Amino acid sequence: MNYEKLMLRAISNANFYKFTAKPNPVVGAILVKGEEIISEGYHEKFGQNHAEINAINLAKKKINKNFNDFSELVLICTLEPCSHIGKTGSCAHAIVDSGIKKVIIGSIDPNPLVSGKGVEILEDAGIKVEKNLCAELVRKQNKYFFFKQTFNRPYLTVKIASSSDGKSHYKDSERTYITSDASRNDVQILRAEHDGILTGGNTLRNDNPHMNARVDFDTNQPQKILLSNQDINEDEYKFFKNNSADIHSNLSLDEVIEFYKNSDLCSILIEAGPDLVNAFLKTGKVDEIVIYTSNKVLGDEGVDWFKEKNAIENYGFKLESSYKIGGDVKETFIKNEKK
Repeated sequence: MNYEKLMLRAISNANFYKFTAKPNPVVGAILVKGEEIISEGYHEKFGQNHAEINAINLAKKKINKNFNDFSELVLICTLEPCSHIGKTGSCAHAIVDSGIKKVIIGSIDPNPLVSGKGVEILEDAGIKVEKNLCAELVRKQNKYFFFKQTFNRPYLTVKIASSSDGKSHYKDSERTYITSDASRNDVQILRAEHDGILTGGNTLRNDNPHMNARVDFDTNQPQKILLSNQDINEDEYKFFKNNSADIHSNLSLDEVIEFYKNSDLCSILIEAGPDLVNAFLKTGKVDEIVIYTSNKVLGDEGVDWFKEKNAIENYGFKLESSYKIGGDVKETFIKNEKK
Protein backbone atom coordinates (compact mmCIF):
# COMPACT_ATOMS: atom_id res chain seq x y z
CA MET A 1 0.00 0.00 0.00
CA ASN A 2 1.31 3.45 -0.91
CA TYR A 3 0.99 5.18 2.47
CA GLU A 4 2.78 8.30 1.26
CA LYS A 5 0.12 8.81 -1.41
CA LEU A 6 -2.58 8.49 1.25
CA MET A 7 -0.77 10.90 3.56
CA LEU A 8 -0.57 13.46 0.75
CA ARG A 9 -4.30 12.98 0.15
CA ALA A 10 -5.05 13.57 3.85
CA ILE A 11 -2.84 16.68 3.93
CA SER A 12 -4.43 18.09 0.78
CA ASN A 13 -8.03 17.46 1.83
CA ALA A 14 -7.46 18.77 5.36
CA ASN A 15 -6.67 22.14 3.82
CA PHE A 16 -10.33 22.61 2.87
CA TYR A 17 -11.03 23.31 6.55
CA LYS A 18 -8.18 25.69 7.36
CA PHE A 19 -10.51 28.67 7.82
CA THR A 20 -12.97 26.87 10.11
CA ALA A 21 -10.58 24.70 12.15
CA LYS A 22 -8.36 27.63 13.14
CA PRO A 23 -6.85 28.43 15.58
CA ASN A 24 -6.51 24.63 15.82
CA PRO A 25 -4.29 22.92 13.26
CA VAL A 26 -5.87 21.26 10.24
CA VAL A 27 -5.69 17.47 10.46
CA GLY A 28 -6.69 14.65 8.14
CA ALA A 29 -7.20 10.95 8.89
CA ILE A 30 -7.81 8.02 6.53
CA LEU A 31 -8.67 4.43 7.46
CA VAL A 32 -7.74 1.76 4.94
CA LYS A 33 -8.04 -2.00 4.56
CA GLY A 34 -5.42 -3.16 2.13
CA GLU A 35 -5.86 -1.00 -0.97
CA GLU A 36 -9.38 0.14 -0.06
CA ILE A 37 -10.16 3.44 1.65
CA ILE A 38 -12.79 2.69 4.29
CA SER A 39 -13.32 6.22 5.61
CA GLU A 40 -11.83 9.70 5.78
CA GLY A 41 -12.14 12.21 8.57
CA TYR A 42 -11.03 15.83 8.96
CA HIS A 43 -10.99 18.39 11.75
CA GLU A 44 -13.69 20.52 10.20
CA LYS A 45 -14.62 23.05 12.87
CA PHE A 46 -12.89 24.46 15.93
CA GLY A 47 -14.29 22.86 19.09
CA GLN A 48 -15.80 19.90 17.25
CA ASN A 49 -14.59 16.33 16.64
CA HIS A 50 -11.00 15.82 15.56
CA ALA A 51 -10.13 14.05 12.31
CA GLU A 52 -9.47 10.62 13.84
CA ILE A 53 -12.83 10.55 15.63
CA ASN A 54 -14.67 11.49 12.44
CA ALA A 55 -12.86 8.76 10.48
CA ILE A 56 -13.62 6.13 13.14
CA ASN A 57 -17.28 7.13 13.39
CA LEU A 58 -17.72 6.90 9.61
CA ALA A 59 -15.96 3.53 9.52
CA LYS A 60 -18.32 2.11 12.16
CA LYS A 61 -21.14 2.40 9.62
CA LYS A 62 -19.28 -0.03 7.34
CA ILE A 63 -18.57 -2.82 9.85
CA ASN A 64 -19.64 -6.21 8.45
CA LYS A 65 -19.87 -4.61 5.01
CA ASN A 66 -16.37 -3.50 3.99
CA PHE A 67 -14.56 -4.99 6.99
CA ASN A 68 -15.29 -7.08 10.06
CA ASP A 69 -13.10 -5.58 12.76
CA PHE A 70 -11.01 -2.41 13.25
CA SER A 71 -7.93 -4.58 13.78
CA GLU A 72 -7.97 -5.10 9.99
CA LEU A 73 -7.51 -1.38 9.36
CA VAL A 74 -4.56 1.00 9.19
CA LEU A 75 -4.98 4.62 10.26
CA ILE A 76 -3.07 7.34 8.42
CA CYS A 77 -3.23 10.70 10.24
CA THR A 78 -1.38 13.88 9.44
CA LEU A 79 -0.72 14.94 13.05
CA GLU A 80 -0.05 12.91 16.18
CA PRO A 81 -3.37 11.98 17.84
CA CYS A 82 -4.04 14.12 20.90
CA SER A 83 -3.52 12.53 24.29
CA HIS A 84 -5.32 15.07 26.47
CA ILE A 85 -8.97 15.93 26.90
CA GLY A 86 -9.62 19.52 25.86
CA LYS A 87 -12.73 20.69 23.99
CA THR A 88 -13.05 17.10 22.71
CA GLY A 89 -11.98 13.69 23.99
CA SER A 90 -8.57 12.09 23.62
CA CYS A 91 -8.08 10.78 20.07
CA ALA A 92 -5.26 8.46 21.14
CA HIS A 93 -7.52 6.68 23.63
CA ALA A 94 -10.34 6.49 21.06
CA ILE A 95 -7.95 4.80 18.61
CA VAL A 96 -6.94 2.28 21.28
CA ASP A 97 -10.59 1.59 22.15
CA SER A 98 -11.47 1.06 18.48
CA GLY A 99 -9.07 -1.87 18.11
CA ILE A 100 -6.89 -0.36 15.36
CA LYS A 101 -3.49 -2.06 15.33
CA LYS A 102 -1.38 0.17 13.06
CA VAL A 103 -1.10 3.98 12.86
CA ILE A 104 1.02 6.06 10.50
CA ILE A 105 1.62 9.65 11.62
CA GLY A 106 2.68 12.61 9.51
CA SER A 107 4.22 14.77 12.24
CA ILE A 108 4.59 14.69 15.99
CA ASP A 109 2.44 17.35 17.65
CA PRO A 110 4.61 20.24 18.94
CA ASN A 111 2.11 21.02 21.72
CA PRO A 112 3.86 20.15 25.02
CA LEU A 113 0.56 18.72 26.30
CA VAL A 114 0.62 16.18 23.48
CA SER A 115 4.11 15.86 22.00
CA GLY A 116 5.05 12.19 22.10
CA LYS A 117 2.34 11.35 24.60
CA GLY A 118 -0.16 10.35 21.94
CA VAL A 119 2.37 7.95 20.43
CA GLU A 120 3.16 6.59 23.88
CA ILE A 121 -0.51 5.77 24.54
CA LEU A 122 -0.75 3.94 21.22
CA GLU A 123 2.48 1.98 21.66
CA ASP A 124 1.65 1.05 25.25
CA ALA A 125 -1.55 -0.52 23.89
CA GLY A 126 0.46 -2.65 21.45
CA ILE A 127 -0.31 -0.53 18.38
CA LYS A 128 2.42 -0.36 15.75
CA VAL A 129 3.26 3.30 15.08
CA GLU A 130 5.23 4.78 12.19
CA LYS A 131 6.15 8.48 12.43
CA ASN A 132 7.24 11.45 10.33
CA LEU A 133 5.82 10.59 6.93
CA CYS A 134 5.68 13.92 5.01
CA ALA A 135 6.37 15.71 8.31
CA GLU A 136 7.71 18.89 6.70
CA LEU A 137 4.54 19.32 4.65
CA VAL A 138 2.42 19.02 7.79
CA ARG A 139 4.57 21.62 9.55
CA LYS A 140 4.30 24.04 6.63
CA GLN A 141 0.55 23.52 6.42
CA ASN A 142 0.19 24.42 10.09
CA LYS A 143 2.97 27.00 10.38
CA TYR A 144 1.13 29.28 12.82
CA PHE A 145 0.24 26.41 15.16
CA PHE A 146 3.77 24.98 15.10
CA PHE A 147 5.26 28.45 15.66
CA LYS A 148 3.03 29.13 18.67
CA GLN A 149 3.89 25.82 20.32
CA THR A 150 7.60 26.21 19.58
CA PHE A 151 8.13 29.86 20.54
CA ASN A 152 5.32 30.29 23.08
CA ARG A 153 3.77 33.34 21.42
CA PRO A 154 1.60 34.09 18.38
CA TYR A 155 3.12 34.53 14.94
CA LEU A 156 3.03 38.26 14.11
CA THR A 157 2.39 39.51 10.58
CA VAL A 158 2.48 43.19 9.64
CA LYS A 159 0.40 44.24 6.63
CA ILE A 160 1.28 47.49 4.82
CA ALA A 161 -0.41 49.32 1.93
CA SER A 162 2.15 51.66 0.39
CA SER A 163 2.35 54.21 -2.39
CA SER A 164 5.18 53.80 -4.88
CA ASP A 165 7.14 56.46 -2.97
CA GLY A 166 6.79 54.63 0.34
CA LYS A 167 3.94 56.61 1.87
CA SER A 168 1.08 55.50 4.09
CA HIS A 169 -1.44 58.35 3.86
CA TYR A 170 -1.73 62.12 3.50
CA LYS A 171 -0.63 64.31 6.38
CA ASP A 172 -4.11 65.76 6.87
CA SER A 173 -5.11 62.27 8.14
CA GLU A 174 -7.96 61.86 5.66
CA ARG A 175 -8.49 58.22 4.74
CA THR A 176 -6.31 57.40 1.75
CA TYR A 177 -7.08 54.50 -0.59
CA ILE A 178 -3.74 53.61 -2.11
CA THR A 179 -4.05 50.10 -3.50
CA SER A 180 -6.39 48.47 -6.03
CA ASP A 181 -9.63 46.57 -5.41
CA ALA A 182 -7.73 43.34 -6.14
CA SER A 183 -5.24 44.06 -3.36
CA ARG A 184 -7.97 45.02 -0.90
CA ASN A 185 -9.80 41.78 -1.68
CA ASP A 186 -6.58 39.85 -1.13
CA VAL A 187 -6.25 41.50 2.29
CA GLN A 188 -9.60 39.99 3.25
CA ILE A 189 -8.16 36.51 2.68
CA LEU A 190 -5.03 37.47 4.63
CA ARG A 191 -7.28 38.48 7.54
CA ALA A 192 -9.20 35.21 7.31
CA GLU A 193 -5.94 33.27 7.57
CA HIS A 194 -5.07 34.85 10.93
CA ASP A 195 -6.55 34.22 14.36
CA GLY A 196 -6.41 37.84 15.49
CA ILE A 197 -6.26 41.31 13.91
CA LEU A 198 -4.67 44.22 15.76
CA THR A 199 -4.84 47.96 15.20
CA GLY A 200 -4.29 51.22 17.08
CA GLY A 201 -6.50 54.02 18.27
CA ASN A 202 -5.33 56.48 15.59
CA THR A 203 -6.31 54.10 12.78
CA LEU A 204 -9.65 53.52 14.48
CA ARG A 205 -10.43 57.22 14.78
CA ASN A 206 -9.09 58.27 11.38
CA ASP A 207 -10.40 55.40 9.23
CA ASN A 208 -13.29 53.88 11.22
CA PRO A 209 -12.52 50.43 9.75
CA HIS A 210 -14.54 47.21 10.11
CA MET A 211 -11.37 45.08 10.20
CA ASN A 212 -13.13 41.78 9.77
CA ALA A 213 -12.56 39.20 7.04
CA ARG A 214 -15.12 39.96 4.33
CA VAL A 215 -14.82 36.77 2.28
CA ASP A 216 -17.26 34.56 0.37
CA PHE A 217 -16.47 31.37 2.32
CA ASP A 218 -16.95 30.20 5.90
CA THR A 219 -14.26 31.37 8.25
CA ASN A 220 -13.73 31.85 11.96
CA GLN A 221 -13.48 35.62 12.18
CA PRO A 222 -10.21 36.91 13.69
CA GLN A 223 -10.33 38.22 17.24
CA LYS A 224 -10.21 42.01 17.09
CA ILE A 225 -7.52 43.68 19.22
CA LEU A 226 -7.28 47.42 19.84
CA LEU A 227 -4.36 49.27 21.44
CA SER A 228 -5.41 52.71 22.67
CA ASN A 229 -4.64 54.84 25.70
CA GLN A 230 -7.66 57.05 25.06
CA ASP A 231 -11.24 56.31 26.06
CA ILE A 232 -13.24 54.83 23.20
CA ASN A 233 -16.99 55.13 22.65
CA GLU A 234 -17.60 51.74 21.06
CA ASP A 235 -20.97 52.80 19.62
CA GLU A 236 -19.20 55.23 17.27
CA TYR A 237 -17.03 52.72 15.44
CA LYS A 238 -17.60 49.89 12.94
CA PHE A 239 -14.71 47.99 14.53
CA PHE A 240 -16.96 46.92 17.41
CA LYS A 241 -19.89 45.72 15.29
CA ASN A 242 -20.69 41.99 15.14
CA ASN A 243 -17.54 40.75 16.90
CA SER A 244 -16.16 41.33 20.37
CA ALA A 245 -12.85 43.17 20.74
CA ASP A 246 -10.01 43.11 23.23
CA ILE A 247 -8.96 46.61 24.27
CA HIS A 248 -5.51 47.13 25.80
CA SER A 249 -4.38 50.44 27.28
CA ASN A 250 -1.19 51.43 29.07
CA LEU A 251 0.57 48.19 28.15
CA SER A 252 3.92 47.89 26.43
CA LEU A 253 3.93 45.97 23.16
CA ASP A 254 5.90 43.17 24.83
CA GLU A 255 3.15 42.96 27.46
CA VAL A 256 0.51 42.78 24.74
CA ILE A 257 2.37 39.91 23.04
CA GLU A 258 2.79 38.22 26.43
CA PHE A 259 -0.96 38.54 27.04
CA TYR A 260 -1.70 36.24 24.10
CA LYS A 261 0.89 33.55 24.71
CA ASN A 262 -1.58 31.46 26.73
CA SER A 263 -4.55 32.20 24.48
CA ASP A 264 -5.89 30.13 21.59
CA LEU A 265 -4.53 32.68 19.11
CA CYS A 266 -1.62 31.32 17.08
CA SER A 267 -1.31 34.27 14.69
CA ILE A 268 -2.05 37.99 14.76
CA LEU A 269 -2.23 40.34 11.78
CA ILE A 270 -1.15 43.90 12.57
CA GLU A 271 -2.90 46.56 10.47
CA ALA A 272 -1.98 50.00 11.76
CA GLY A 273 -0.28 53.27 10.90
CA PRO A 274 3.47 53.87 10.63
CA ASP A 275 4.01 54.73 14.33
CA LEU A 276 2.54 51.49 15.68
CA VAL A 277 3.99 49.35 12.88
CA ASN A 278 7.50 50.68 13.50
CA ALA A 279 7.08 50.23 17.26
CA PHE A 280 6.22 46.56 16.71
CA LEU A 281 9.16 46.12 14.35
CA LYS A 282 11.48 47.54 17.02
CA THR A 283 10.41 44.77 19.45
CA GLY A 284 12.11 42.28 17.13
CA LYS A 285 9.07 39.99 17.36
CA VAL A 286 7.44 40.60 14.00
CA ASP A 287 7.83 37.44 11.90
CA GLU A 288 6.44 38.47 8.52
CA ILE A 289 5.69 41.65 6.59
CA VAL A 290 3.24 41.74 3.68
CA ILE A 291 3.45 44.90 1.54
CA TYR A 292 0.98 45.90 -1.16
CA THR A 293 2.62 48.65 -3.27
CA SER A 294 0.66 50.66 -5.80
CA ASN A 295 1.94 52.91 -8.56
CA LYS A 296 0.28 55.91 -6.92
CA VAL A 297 2.54 58.73 -5.73
CA LEU A 298 1.61 60.77 -2.63
CA GLY A 299 4.63 63.08 -2.69
CA ASP A 300 5.65 65.53 0.02
CA GLU A 301 2.16 65.57 1.55
CA GLY A 302 2.38 61.87 2.28
CA VAL A 303 3.50 60.24 5.56
CA ASP A 304 6.48 57.88 5.23
CA TRP A 305 6.17 54.28 6.35
CA PHE A 306 9.86 54.26 7.22
CA LYS A 307 12.30 57.10 7.94
CA GLU A 308 15.35 55.34 6.56
CA LYS A 309 16.17 53.43 3.39
CA ASN A 310 16.22 49.62 3.41
CA ALA A 311 14.39 49.63 6.74
CA ILE A 312 12.85 46.21 6.20
CA GLU A 313 16.19 44.60 5.43
CA ASN A 314 17.74 46.43 8.39
CA TYR A 315 15.14 44.86 10.65
CA GLY A 316 16.37 41.44 9.50
CA PHE A 317 13.79 40.47 6.89
CA LYS A 318 14.36 38.83 3.53
CA LEU A 319 12.10 38.79 0.50
CA GLU A 320 10.26 35.49 0.14
CA SER A 321 7.87 36.25 -2.72
CA SER A 322 6.87 39.06 -5.05
CA TYR A 323 4.14 39.15 -7.67
CA LYS A 324 1.65 41.48 -9.32
CA ILE A 325 -1.90 41.67 -8.05
CA GLY A 326 -4.22 43.95 -9.97
CA GLY A 327 -2.09 46.99 -10.73
CA ASP A 328 -0.07 46.57 -7.53
CA VAL A 329 2.85 44.46 -6.34
CA LYS A 330 2.48 42.15 -3.33
CA GLU A 331 5.72 41.35 -1.51
CA THR A 332 6.15 39.02 1.45
CA PHE A 333 9.18 39.34 3.73
CA ILE A 334 10.12 36.72 6.33
CA LYS A 335 12.31 37.25 9.40
CA ASN A 336 15.67 35.55 9.06
CA GLU A 337 15.64 34.40 12.67
CA LYS A 338 12.52 33.63 14.69
CA LYS A 339 12.51 34.78 18.32
